[in-house]
Amino acid sequence: MTLTIFDEHVPGPAEHAAGDRLVLPFERRQVARQRVTLESGREAAVLLPRGTVLRGGDLLRSRNGETIAVVAAPEEVSTVHCTDRRTLARIAYHLGNRHVMLEVGDGWVRYARDHVLDEMVRYLGCDAVHEHVPFEPEGGAYAHSHARSGDGHRAHHAH
Repeated sequence: MTLTIFDEHVPGPAEHAAGDRLVLPFERRQVARQRVTLESGREAAVLLPRGTVLRGGDLLRSRNGETIAVVAAPEEVSTVHCTDRRTLARIAYHLGNRHVMLEVGDGWVRYARDHVLDEMVRYLGCDAVHEHVPFEPEGGAYAHSHARSGDGHRAHHAH
């Protein structure tokens, strides 16, 4: 059996229906070259330029034109909801100061579950709720691939 190679990244949101799906946690969506198992159970390879970060809703296209959808797998995270903007900003500052990958929403931040960080958040005045949900942290300020903007839509940055 020939391994299908997906080497074209089409940043989302996906506008065209794709056949199969590739479900991965964020850590694996940062790996540009890897062997994967599609949702159907079929094995494939992802060969993208180094530094490519896949987001839920992106598409991958193979050399023979097959398209698959990228799905952000649910994973163990801590979510901090806070109505006080100053406290939330302080929490985001201290998490960022520790180089923690953060997903930022309206009145909340989310990070990979870590009991030490949860304790720090409590010390700063909020509680972290443990959830099992897809994790889409912010891209770096100088990222070469697309990143999420503050309103939940994606922005594409030219190289």
